Amino acid sequence: MSDTPLPRVVLVTGPSGAGRSTAINVLEDLRYETIDNIPLRLISRLIEAESVGQPLALGIDVRNRDFSAAGLLDLYHQLRNAKNIAVTMLYLDCASDVLQRRYSETRRRHPLAPAESPTEGIRRELQILEPVLGQSDIVIDTSELSPHDLRAQLQGWFQLGTDQMLAVAVQSFSYKRGVPHGADMVLDCRFLKNPYWCPDLRAMTGLDASVSDYICSDTRFAPFVEHVLALVTFVLPAHVDEGKAHFSIGFGCTGGQHRSVAMTERIAAGLVQAGWRVSIRHQELERRGLAAAQRRVIGDDGVMRT
Repeated sequence: MSDTPLPRVVLVTGPSGAGRSTAINVLEDLRYETIDNIPLRLISRLIEAESVGQPLALGIDVRNRDFSAAGLLDLYHQLRNAKNIAVTMLYLDCASDVLQRRYSETRRRHPLAPAESPTEGIRRELQILEPVLGQSDIVIDTSELSPHDLRAQLQGWFQLGTDQMLAVAVQSFSYKRGVPHGADMVLDCRFLKNPYWCPDLRAMTGLDASVSDYICSDTRFAPFVEHVLALVTFVLPAHVDEGKAHFSIGFGCTGGQHRSVAMTERIAAGLVQAGWRVSIRHQELERRGLAAAQRRVIGDDGVMRT
């Protein structure tokens, strides 16, 4: 077991106009070596050619000469398997209407629609980046963030010299759509009482108090939470010792709407109480466009940052 954390490599991506350049500048201020718009094929060579000492942040988007979502994900998984670095994929997200407003204000052309409306370029880019969004370790929605707010969030995730650098992502998902790719731990909630069979609860989600109370009434719920928290809080320090930059936990149920959502919220709250920084994501609720499912980041100080 190594006592020295592995050097960090952060891949910064997301749609044009979402704040990627701002993020690169912030990371540079945080003493990361930063390189923007480096071709994908050169990144592996860069890391192999020299020992990565200083933390490294690499800006990657559709303007990169050889960019493709598949190529970026292949690179990401290759770097994740490397023994000498700890890699994190940071995705700066933004609502399409906000991106349109930003392009309108700056009067810039979209790189994917230089002779067309920015709206068309935004649509194409978000479609191309969808697989990357689904596999990113940290997602920050900049739609309502000022540059100052974005800086504060990035400092929370990437400030060097802090005692706890591990980013813990807790997410719910639907088994109908498959297990989240890249999850470090997956737990099945389908043995718990299912609110779907209650007509009054069927249309609600695990974020609703009545649904959560119904699931909590299952006598197996409290022991399940207790055992899961004991397991997770036992393994997380070991992953910190190994130099990991992130740890992803997935909770699944049949539809990804009730039981997995409630369990994700409960475990995330327990981890925050135990002093971990946690991001929360509900994949199925996001897919349905539910505003209540907005991704959140809660610091080890208990302060919500998204």
